[in-house]
Amino acid sequence: MNPVVSKVREAKLEFYRKKGKIHAKAVQGRFNSLRWAMVWLTQIVFYGVCWLPWATEAGTRQAILFDIADEKLYLFDLVLWPQDALLLAIVLILAATALFFTTAIAGRLFCGFACPQTVYTSIFVWIESRVEGDHLARLRLDQGPMSARKLLIKSIKHGIWALVAAWTAITFVGYFTPIRELLPAIASLQTGPWETFWLLFYATFTYLQAGLAREAVCQHMCPYSRFQGVMIDSETANVSYDAQRGEPRGALRQAGNKGDCIDCGICVQVCPTGIDIRDGLQYQCINCGLCIDGCDEVMDRIGAPRGLIRFASEGELAGRPKIARVWSRPRALVYVGLLLVFTALGAWTLNERVLLRVEVHRDRGALMQETTEGRIENSYTLKLINMEEATRQFRIAVSGLPGLRIEGASEFAVEPGRVHTVTLTLSSPLEGVPSGVQPIAFETVALHDRSLAVREMSTFILPTH
Repeated sequence: MNPVVSKVREAKLEFYRKKGKIHAKAVQGRFNSLRWAMVWLTQIVFYGVCWLPWATEAGTRQAILFDIADEKLYLFDLVLWPQDALLLAIVLILAATALFFTTAIAGRLFCGFACPQTVYTSIFVWIESRVEGDHLARLRLDQGPMSARKLLIKSIKHGIWALVAAWTAITFVGYFTPIRELLPAIASLQTGPWETFWLLFYATFTYLQAGLAREAVCQHMCPYSRFQGVMIDSETANVSYDAQRGEPRGALRQAGNKGDCIDCGICVQVCPTGIDIRDGLQYQCINCGLCIDGCDEVMDRIGAPRGLIRFASEGELAGRPKIARVWSRPRALVYVGLLLVFTALGAWTLNERVLLRVEVHRDRGALMQETTEGRIENSYTLKLINMEEATRQFRIAVSGLPGLRIEGASEFAVEPGRVHTVTLTLSSPLEGVPSGVQPIAFETVALHDRSLAVREMSTFILPTH
């Protein structure tokens, strides 16, 4: 075999080497506390907000609800329609830009503290530790032969995992189907096909990703880990090992050891992705900071200062000062500028959002008709969309031709968050008006607020003289 090809093959095998299941050692410290604070915060919001009722003039509904059937998104007092897709696009752009900015400043900080994969893996590992024991007990159990005890312990663990995954799926679907309607439907086995699909899919997805895949997602499946390198530079703060201070490493009892690293391996044992941070920056590192907590414990025991492993940039480790580095970096300034621009654009779009929409459709089945009074009539269908959470009265007026008027009612009540279809007949005198197709305008005004008005153009067809 060609030696070059052989080396490439060996590199690939090393890159995708199978380490087996990682049983990370539990560690206490400020970063572990911060991670669990994020777990509590995110899950209280996720599991709790779908149960939050919200009172409106139309009644009480779920505070946050993605009502796909009626094509509406309820966010507390705000009701968004498909026409408000620009706002959703702005929110997504802001989220992506904020993620890029965070990465430029502190690497994969989102991955280590707020990513759903990290959060649910932490929950599932906590359950595993309570059922099977600490990392050494779990390792011995996995390596031991199958027995009745092992089968019982594994069954209990996977059963609890399945319950957590099922409740997570129910909560997720509860943001699309009101949770108070979903639970009775599940209990009576009367969920719809799409609800059933997403309940099964999301429960299975959560169980597999958080319970079985775990670190493999961060190592091989997450695309973010692959392109994060283009968003960081030498001034990005990452979890880093201070080699100048730690090397040469070795046990305290070894003569001639001048480095602070005693090669205890705690930083590897506590890492959820199983890497050795002393090997330098690696794409698998999620910047969770657990190795910092573990190393700080060891430094406290041996009487050395903390910070052998810490959040630091390449420049800082090389001895360069870090005064005002953030504001002198073009990359960070671009992200800050984008955040400000899209925040202002989103606020302006939301402020200028019109809560009344009118669609005018001319009846194409009959161009026109002449009445016994000698007037010409055209028919129209108007769709009045009341985007407020209260019933509103609207008055419709027409203009564009002398003597043009509405035959019948011109005021209509529209229920909150509804589309009200109105059939209107307009008539124009036959004499003293132009012939052929003439432009006209429909003026729709809210009676409770005259500033809320919409003008829509259409055409009126008259006989050709």
